[in-house]
Order: sequence, then structure tokens, then C-alpha cells
Amino acid sequence: MLLAVAIKADTQVGIARRTLLSQATVSAAVRDLEAAELVHGVRAEGKGRGGKVCLVPVENVGVGVHLGYNHVTVVARRLDKEFDQVAVRVNAEGVSRGWHRALPVVKDMIIDAVDATGQRRNDVFSLGIAVPRMIDPRTAAFTPPILHPWRAEDDPAGDLGALLGVRAVIDNDANLGALAEQTYGTRENAETVVYVKASTGVGAGIIVHNSVLRGHRGMAGEIGHLTVDPDGAVCQCGGRGCLETVIGAEALIAQVRAARARNSAAGPEQLEDIIRAANAQDAVCMRVIQDAGRTLGRSLAQLCNMFNPDLIVVGGQLAECQHLLLEGCMESLRRFALPGAVASSSQFDLTLSELGTKAEAQGALVLGLRGQESAESTENTEP
Repeated sequence: MLLAVAIKADTQVGIARRTLLSQATVSAAVRDLEAAELVHGVRAEGKGRGGKVCLVPVENVGVGVHLGYNHVTVVARRLDKEFDQVAVRVNAEGVSRGWHRALPVVKDMIIDAVDATGQRRNDVFSLGIAVPRMIDPRTAAFTPPILHPWRAEDDPAGDLGALLGVRAVIDNDANLGALAEQTYGTRENAETVVYVKASTGVGAGIIVHNSVLRGHRGMAGEIGHLTVDPDGAVCQCGGRGCLETVIGAEALIAQVRAARARNSAAGPEQLEDIIRAANAQDAVCMRVIQDAGRTLGRSLAQLCNMFNPDLIVVGGQLAECQHLLLEGCMESLRRFALPGAVASSSQFDLTLSELGTKAEAQGALVLGLRGQESAESTENTEP
């Protein structure tokens, strides 16, 4: 219960919903924690259960790390603070040159973020890590195929956990984006949530009844490797015509370069260049993003027909194009999904991430705290 409050200061009703405990159980637990002076209630207009349950001031810090291909994001939060009161550090290089080269930089970012909370390294209580790769939920190891730049021997959880002296927990970044959106987004009551991360690659995290759907080997939600063109380009996963080969960063860069080659204009070097130009009304980049949205929407339509989500949240770098991407997505959803799944009367919603580029790191922070809860449960059941 205490960790649930650390994840998010919330009403008793909200805590019951997130923990799947009865309201009577939550109410009794809160009374005990208040008596022990571990939490306090912030009343809302004099109403008992309507107020938030918050931690008393503590020195413990939770850390979340997103190890992206081109970006690393670290968030650190003293656990008695609101979820958005985080220290954030961002590095624009990512792990594209390999984990062994990125590790010293990531370590410095973590220490810097923790210091920014006013606490020290030995105050870190939990650590969660998000990676754009499939993670086996049974072993916490990479699930093959292990794609560039990662190697089978890379162990970010072990390396960063040793730095902070805590048990680090690791998962796929799209899964953690979904976890963050359901925990902290305005549609927190949504039963089935799909979070789509569209950046260098494409992936999706799926949450059903407060649980991340990981699959047998952690491969659930890998929409980036759905075949959209059987005769298309070979993907780094070994497949052909995967969604990533059509709307991943390399594919979009190639499309813009091909169009600009006709008038000798300089081609983009990175996805950020396309996004910036599209938002500045560059005709070629706008069209490329709009078409990417339509292609993404066709794959999401199949996801809607299978899982019938309440909410699809689009995050990642492409989400910075906002309406250009969403309009194309919605156009395809209306055309290819079952009408009842995406009709406005069904209360379905397609929206942009409210947490922006911090979503995956915020989800990692939640995962780290949940991991501490799991570890305590395991210890309590051991003979």
C-alpha cells in the first residue's frame, strides 16, 4: 500500500482501483499508515475519501531511465513529491554507439538527476529501466533477435543497479509508456490502453485491467514487425516489409532525401530534422509524416479489432508532429477498423501522449517501485 502511494498520491478510490483491492481494505490500510505517521490525507473540500493520500516527507528517491537509440532520458523524484515534480536529464546521443560507450554518460546523468532532487545516491530506493527491445518477463533478459546496438552480454539492469546499490527492473519502453499513461494520464480509468512509441522504431505497449500484456517471451505489442508489404525491404529483425521499414526513422529520412534529390536540396540527417521541417510547413516533410500516420493507422486498426481498446496514445518523436500524424492515423482507423471499435459513440479515443518524451522514463520509475513491491512480497513468502 505504501508503495502504491509512492507511485502516485491518490484518493482511496484511486488506490483501490490501481491495486485491485477493495475500498474497505484500502481504507483500513490508510488508517493504519496514518496512525504510524507514514502517510497523511489531504482533504478535498472537507470530504474524507475525496482527498489524496500522500507520503509524509521522506528522503527516498525513485529513478527511471529510458535508454533510447538516439536519446537517453533520466527522471528522478523524491517519493513524497507529485509525479510531475521530477528532475529530468536528457542526452541526445542515446546508445546508438553501443551500451559500453553509453554507460559512463548514463551513470553521470543518473547521479546528476538524483543530486537535483536534493538527495544523494544512497537515498535511491528504486530503479526502473526502459529499453526499445523485447524483454523476457521470466528472465529479464533480451528476447532474440537481439538487434543493434545491443548485444546478448549487455546488462543495463546489472550495471546501473550496481551503481545505485538497488535491484533494477527492466522492460520494453513501449510497455512502460503505456504504464505511465495509464497511471498518470487523464484517462486513468481506461480499462484497455495501447501506447504507441513511434521514433527510430515502432512499438506498442498494451495494458489490460492494470496489467501490462507482455506475452510468453515479452514479444506482445511488437507492431513494428507486423508485415505491411510482403515484397518490401528486409528488416533488421530478418523479416521483410515490416512496419518499421516503412515508417521507421531510416525509411522516412530516405523518402525525404529521394524527393529533395530532384532539386538538389540537402537531405535530412535525423528524424528530428523532418519533424522540425514538417512543423514549419515544409511540403515534402508534411506529406511524409501524413502518409506515415495513415500507414500506422492501418496497423492500429488491426490492433483495435483484436483488443478493442478504450484508448490509444501516440508517443515518441513522431508525436511532436501532432495533428499531422493523428489525422492520418484516424483516417485509416475509420476506414479499416470495425466501426464499433473506433466510433465516437463508443468512447474510443486516439490522442497524443500527455507525458511527452518523458513517458517511457516515468513508466520506468513506476516499474522500479512495483519491482520493490514484488521483491518484498517474495521475501515475505519465503520460508
